[in-house]
Parts: sequence; C-alpha cells; structure tokens
Amino acid sequence: MNVERLGIHDSVETVFPPERFREALRDGLEKSATPAPDITVVGDDLGDCDAVVTFEHHDALLDVPWVHSIQAGVDRFPLEAFEAAGVVLTNSTGIHDESVGETVAGYMLSFARRLHRHRDAQRDHEWRQPAWDEAFTLAGEAVCVVGLGTLGRGIAERANALGMTVTGVRRSGDPLEGVERVYTPDRLGEALEGPRFVALAVPLVPETRDLIGADELAAMREDAYLVNVARGGVVDQAELVAALRSGEIAGAALDVFVEEPLPPDSPLWGMDEVVVSPHCSAFTRDYYRDVAELVLTNLERTTAGEPFHNRVV
Repeated sequence: MNVERLGIHDSVETVFPPERFREALRDGLEKSATPAPDITVVGDDLGDCDAVVTFEHHDALLDVPWVHSIQAGVDRFPLEAFEAAGVVLTNSTGIHDESVGETVAGYMLSFARRLHRHRDAQRDHEWRQPAWDEAFTLAGEAVCVVGLGTLGRGIAERANALGMTVTGVRRSGDPLEGVERVYTPDRLGEALEGPRFVALAVPLVPETRDLIGADELAAMREDAYLVNVARGGVVDQAELVAALRSGEIAGAALDVFVEEPLPPDSPLWGMDEVVVSPHCSAFTRDYYRDVAELVLTNLERTTAGEPFHNRVV
C-alpha cells in the first residue's frame, strides 16, 4: 500500500489537538527513511486520502484503504462493512496500560481513603471527618480484573504495587504473572464473590454486552465497588442503578456509559458513592505522541510491504 495522503479527521480533537498530532507525525517522518505523505486535517470530506486517523466512524471511511482508530476499542466501527469493502482497520491498543491503570488506582484510592467525600465536603464548606470505621487501606484488599489484556494488565500491576491481591477473568484462563488466580468467563460469578473491587477492562463485543447484570451484581459483596473503564454496554446500567440504590453493592466508579455524554437526568450523577468521569481514563498529555508512534510504525510497514501492526480487519 502506498500512502501518499494521510488525513487526520477532526474528530480526534475529542482527545488531542489535530495539529499537535500532525506535528508529531512530521517530526517522526523526518527521522525516518519512510517517504513522507501529505498530512492534512480533514472533515467528513476525505477527498483522496489513502489513510485516515480518526476518533469517530463515518461511512466515507469505507472508501479509504486504511483507517486507524485512536482508541483501543473498535465498537464504533462496523467491522463487517470494513471487511466487505476491503478496508484495513488498525487500532491503538497497547498504549493505555499506564494511564488507565493509574486512573483505576485513583478510583480505588478515592473510595478507600474517602477522597471523593472530602471533595464534596469542601464544595459545601463543611468540616466532615469520616466515621472511625469508614476509611480503609488498599493494602490487603482484593481486586478482580475482568479482562487481562493491555488495560487489565496495567490495572493489575498497579494494584500489586499498592499491596492488593489480584485475581482476574480471562477467556483463555491462562495464568498471568502478578495475578493470583485466573477464572474463565463461565466462572465469572465465582470470581466476583470475594474481592472488594471489580474492575472491568474488556472490549465491547456481543459476548460482553451486559456482562455485568443483576446476577453478577448480586454475586458481589455488599461493600464492594464496581469500576468500569471498558465500555458502557458491558454493564446493564439499569440493574447497576438498582443495585446501588438498594445497597446491594457499596459504590461504583464509571468512566463509560451506555449513552455519552451521560444525560443530565441520570440518577448516577447524584449518588454519593458513585464517581462519574467523562470517558477520559486513557487521557494523557502524551496521547497524541503515543498514537503517532503507532501510525508511524504502520507507515514504515506499508512501505516495506510488511503486515500492519494492531490490525483489526
């Protein structure tokens, strides 16, 4: 594949400035022997682009030979249509372990040390110390990481560093260093029974839609917290709200939702033991550089006639 014109779709602005990304690509190409394509920021009119880097899907992408998603998840893209059109789709998996892992560690620390409640009290100008038995330490607590890919491994590594016991759920069931016990998906309920925290890090595919529903929430401890940095559709949101209202679980940290932005009338906004963040667990000031390295790698590979890195379709 010969990439003469590379488009940066303006939807990437959701995560980083397109111009910064273009500069990173140009800087990388100056240090490389790879022929430099014309790199331009584009809207929905993609013109004669041979490749497009994007955050969103648009039907016009089906006429482009190669599309790169700046996210790891590709549930935004109609994979069957890409395959039928012969369009190569690559993604940005492999670059979010640190940012997402640290975000999940932050959520768990917030719940344990009651930091979210202190922020609420500060907003209200109130001096409210927690009850003597309310705060706890993460050391000695357990987290079950559902999905042990790049994101899950990043979470596990940081949980280990905090002195936590880590278990996990993985399709293969294969053991993983730093994870005390690995369950297969058919034993999900069993995996959820013991840990204080459950962190979701699976892609949204038909098998994982509504993976966490009424039965799974009921299997969790009453003092357990659910952390979702996967996709909103992995959790049955109505059942989650019901479980939070009834005290079936203690709380939740949610970065992703079925509908985004989260509607203003969602009950999740007003729950004291729920932390809502706007789908930004992977955000970092270096995000554009990390994605640029992936795109540059694949530009080198296309020039050399080698297979794409992170190819989805």
